[in-house]
Amino acid sequence: MLAPARRPPNGPLRMRRVLAVTAAWGFGMALVCVAAGSVNPARAQPASAAAAPSSGPPLTANLPLQTPPQTSIAPLQNQMQTQPVELATLQVERADGALNLEFAVRINLPRAVDDALHRGVPLYFVAEAQLLRNRWYWRDERVARIQRSWRVAYQPLTNTWRVGLGGLNQTHATLAESLAAVSRSSGWRLAELSQLEADRSYYVDFRFRLDTSQLPGPMQFGLGSQGDWAVEASRVLKVDL
Repeated sequence: MLAPARRPPNGPLRMRRVLAVTAAWGFGMALVCVAAGSVNPARAQPASAAAAPSSGPPLTANLPLQTPPQTSIAPLQNQMQTQPVELATLQVERADGALNLEFAVRINLPRAVDDALHRGVPLYFVAEAQLLRNRWYWRDERVARIQRSWRVAYQPLTNTWRVGLGGLNQTHATLAESLAAVSRSSGWRLAELSQLEADRSYYVDFRFRLDTSQLPGPMQFGLGSQGDWAVEASRVLKVDL
């Protein structure tokens, strides 16, 4: 005998089963999400990212400070302070009814000038002074003007130095001695006191220089007063009567 066929469950029962399965599935997914949210993010990084080498030092690393090298400026200052001619003394005095001038300079010849002297090129040093009277209504009046020129030359045959002033010549053993002979003068008559007025103001314009106009012609070409050949010093001195 054949078994009777089973009847399918009625509609309401089937709906309850579907709802039960759906609820169970949703509850399971909720548990999975809660578990995923409780994972530590630092541990959740992939192993490849954690093992990757750092591209640079950390920001908090104590790196040694690199200071630029310190350059000494003392040689440069000494070079700027050393002048070819330094005026050490300049003064006027009254004696024997005249106003006399006294000066002293220190001469430090540049290399080019020193080489020219040792090669036998004669050099001329000039000292000149003007006595001027102040005038407020016009240019200052020149009362007197004086000038001296020394010739310094090396003598290779005798290994000596000769200094000439006018018709007077002196021989020196070293260049330092010859420069000392041209670097000072005292009792140099500037003007007669009878030329001066007590109620006027006077001053002296003094200058000591290397006269490049008396160099040999080929050396003067393009020389001018630039570079090592600019050997000079000047000063203005007020005269008290």
